[in-house]
Amino acid sequence: MVDIVCADTVTVLDASHAGQVLIGGSHGGIYAGYLAAKAGVRAVILHNAGVGKDQAGLGSLAYLAALGMPAAVLDHNSTRIADGRDQLAHGIVSHVNERAEALGCRKGESCRACAERMAAAEQWHGAAPEFGESRFLLRAGDGGPEVWGVDSTSLLRAADKGAVMITASHGAIFGSAKNRPIAGPPLAVIFNDAGVGIENCGVARLPALDQEGVIAATVAAESARIGDARSAWESGIISHANAKAQSAGIAPGDNLQTFANKAIARG
Repeated sequence: MVDIVCADTVTVLDASHAGQVLIGGSHGGIYAGYLAAKAGVRAVILHNAGVGKDQAGLGSLAYLAALGMPAAVLDHNSTRIADGRDQLAHGIVSHVNERAEALGCRKGESCRACAERMAAAEQWHGAAPEFGESRFLLRAGDGGPEVWGVDSTSLLRAADKGAVMITASHGAIFGSAKNRPIAGPPLAVIFNDAGVGIENCGVARLPALDQEGVIAATVAAESARIGDARSAWESGIISHANAKAQSAGIAPGDNLQTFANKAIARG
């Protein structure tokens, strides 16, 4: 039997998801598609994260079509990112790949209707081409905090305490873990605002990090590719900042070199 299953992030998939239709709370970038394929899901529906720079929020669609997997993404103004159950209940499809289109999935239909069509898909077979996220040093500390780039918050470590972390993950709070901590915690952290979206969900983690004493901000989805920390560092422009960031002089319109400089000066 093919089930429709929900997960707030594709980073937690396991063997139980194989052969099922997944509603994944993650953005629709290539890496999220890779993780869905690696887990062997039959079909997947992700979040379009505001589509964003170079249409990065849709990157999984072509990647998965090439493997034979139906895939779709949901409009960021219809449902919360990082909340699979909300997506199933309220999401509206914004884009589909050709494998999903062949099943009758289409723009404008509900997430549930699309998922039910996908349950009729034949299980694809084969290995997913490797697509790894990365972690890299952007600026040496020279006696002060280092600046690191990570494509996902899943790559943060306890050793990042006191560092400046440029992540390419969305700035939402996971629906199933409303007070999920951040590793470290770092001195400062950047997220992608994922188009902000319904209920300002794409920036919801910022005030939560005030409570942990972390300087936090988001870059506009249109300024940097979600899932790509190098893109954030090179072209990201601050769209929202929490109270700790504002007290450090960080404001919308700053680039990330300015963000890092102000955070380090404050720290």
